[in-house]
Amino acid sequence: MGAYLLGVLLFALGIAVTIALHEAGHMLTARAFGMRVRRYFIGFGPTLFSRKKGHTEYGVAAVPFGGYCEIAGMTALDEVTEEEAPHAMRTKPAWQRIVVLSGGVAVNLLLGLVVIYGVAVASGIPNPYADTRPVVGEVVCTSDQRADGALSECSGAGPAGDAGVEEGDRILALNGEELADFHQLRDTVLELPGETVTLTVERGERVSEIPVELDSVTRYTTSGDTYEAGSIGLASSPVADAVRQFGPVEAVPATFAYTGQLLQATVEGVLQLPAKIPGVVAAIFGAERQMDGPMSVVGASFIGGELVERSLWDSFWLMLASLNFFLALFNLLPLPPLDGGHIAVVIYEKIRDVFRRLRGQTPGGPANYEKLMPVTIVMAALLISLGGVVLIADVVNPVRLFG
Repeated sequence: MGAYLLGVLLFALGIAVTIALHEAGHMLTARAFGMRVRRYFIGFGPTLFSRKKGHTEYGVAAVPFGGYCEIAGMTALDEVTEEEAPHAMRTKPAWQRIVVLSGGVAVNLLLGLVVIYGVAVASGIPNPYADTRPVVGEVVCTSDQRADGALSECSGAGPAGDAGVEEGDRILALNGEELADFHQLRDTVLELPGETVTLTVERGERVSEIPVELDSVTRYTTSGDTYEAGSIGLASSPVADAVRQFGPVEAVPATFAYTGQLLQATVEGVLQLPAKIPGVVAAIFGAERQMDGPMSVVGASFIGGELVERSLWDSFWLMLASLNFFLALFNLLPLPPLDGGHIAVVIYEKIRDVFRRLRGQTPGGPANYEKLMPVTIVMAALLISLGGVVLIADVVNPVRLFG
């Protein structure tokens, strides 16, 4: 229990540091361009501690789930004093404003890269160059699942074996769709009970198409309900060189390659986020919590505790890197009040001014944020509501990696 609590606290601290550095990215770039930074705070709500140095008030607020960097004149609605006017953000060139608005995102990406590089050199990361396409490790028979979770006894070669699939075969595609790994093969087969599928199989120098009639087997959900699932009768061979340690030089391209894979997965996760919210709501009322669903900082800290409890420090650090990538990409969504929303406004201003010049008009000045306020309020309410729902789910029905 002591190791678990240590892991929870360490991951929570890692999140706090991530937020602090994200906001520092905004603050430092703003100062570099001569903008006035009024406040730099970690957390929201009532102030616990603050200290003013120069023109900036530094502080910590009571609710630690976030932070902010207040820059004078960030929008046209922000009133500035006569002394602040020359340093107002809205008076600066568009490219400088975009750099400042992207400063936090850049820091998150850099942090993720640094963490992954450190793990790659110190102990090893999932090998971005490994061939993960499924290789048959064993051809087996298929059977129903019993209520206690065990599989019933079975006999015979199984669907794949009867069709001619052999141990050592590499499965390249299923019904013409290329397979990235065995998990994709398994997940697809589960949804096709009793159907006939075509495997593209590589055996030595030869590639052939093998039709396989899937079995229909009984499986149980965690809540005890039964359903019919497809079964092909194959077990995967372990991926060769799945985790690899790199030297200081070769770790650089490997870090970028693995980061690219993580960013692609993160983009897919962000796009799928709205579809996963109903599952989170259902989990509050006792439904099974999905492993790949959204988590709050509390839920992520619980996972960090589980990893430290089992001395899985590599996974601990890689999850922290993944969190940085999620924060970076989520903040880039072109929706106010996210950083991406403000960047979208700056880009709109530049495009608008191009058309104004073509018509012989002068630039239009800062965008009217009053028209954006309804959208900003709605989005802020949605984000707060989403955060509350996920937080409640993490407390009453948290994701558990190890049961």
